[in-house]
Amino acid sequence: MDYARIRAVAEELSALPDTGKVEISDGTIVMMMSPSGTHELIAWRLRRQLDRQVPEDLAAHTGGEVEDPSLGILRSPDLIVIPVAAMDTPNRFHPRDLLLAAEVVSPSNHANDYTQKMRDYPAMGIPLYLLIDPRKGTVAVMSDPQGVDGEGHRCYRARHDYVFGDKIAVGEWTVDTSEFSRYHA
Repeated sequence: MDYARIRAVAEELSALPDTGKVEISDGTIVMMMSPSGTHELIAWRLRRQLDRQVPEDLAAHTGGEVEDPSLGILRSPDLIVIPVAAMDTPNRFHPRDLLLAAEVVSPSNHANDYTQKMRDYPAMGIPLYLLIDPRKGTVAVMSDPQGVDGEGHRCYRARHDYVFGDKIAVGEWTVDTSEFSRYHA
């Protein structure tokens, strides 16, 4: 099935009531449940921190879809940093405009963030990927999407791992992970 047909099916699924995020990767529709309160709280706290640091011409945005039809990828990051001018579009955001994609790992579908998005985001050329895992209380910052893995896929060449409580550099911004909470047992 070609991307246009997969995209049409994804649009139909998105219109159904109580549907979470609908994404596309590797020619497959990926459906996710609506995020929990803890998940949303972390994304909100991250956005507030970045809002205080990004210049006026950039926005920390907790919404929107990022699409590269040439790669057959549609993703909905939990947070992106993007130029304000690039937000004035009737379409989905183009990945070349993103400076950062951030994901808060869900308790039920963590492979999507750790495996599929770890492959999709560098393939789309997104310079920074911030991965926050409230299950473990860890954070990873990936950068330099010019690497190639053993299977010939683009990958991030740099990865730095942290734990909740650390103040970390994410590109030119600082994130205080002590504001993040773990999922409740």
